[in-house]
Amino acid sequence: MKKFTFPILLLSLLLVSSSSFAEQQPQSYGSQVGDKALNGFTNMTTAILEIPKNIINTTNDSNIILGSVGGLAKGIVHTVGRMMTGLTDLVTAPLLTKPIVQPEYIWDDFDLDTTYGDNFRLKEHSEN
Repeated sequence: MKKFTFPILLLSLLLVSSSSFAEQQPQSYGSQVGDKALNGFTNMTTAILEIPKNIINTTNDSNIILGSVGGLAKGIVHTVGRMMTGLTDLVTAPLLTKPIVQPEYIWDDFDLDTTYGDNFRLKEHSEN
């Protein structure tokens, strides 16, 4: 167990410090393109998790029967939607737009239903 403790603590410290640093510094164009491409690729590969997410959420909102049937159907629809928006983000990575799908990643707000927002709205960046 001790073998895994130090690397995990080191990795979590690195992630926390890099995310706080990223919030302070304005991102370069290349970094924003990379983030958008990574977002698109991640959404394409993790879209299948929409099925259990929607089964769980629909079951929690209603009952096990509706959750199983309705959640499965809803999950399939959102799986296709997340895959297509991920593909769109990956292909259009050089155009800096806001993410189409909300929540941005499947694991962000797992209890929140997936929605699709304003398509191809340019990111607003402040000049400091």
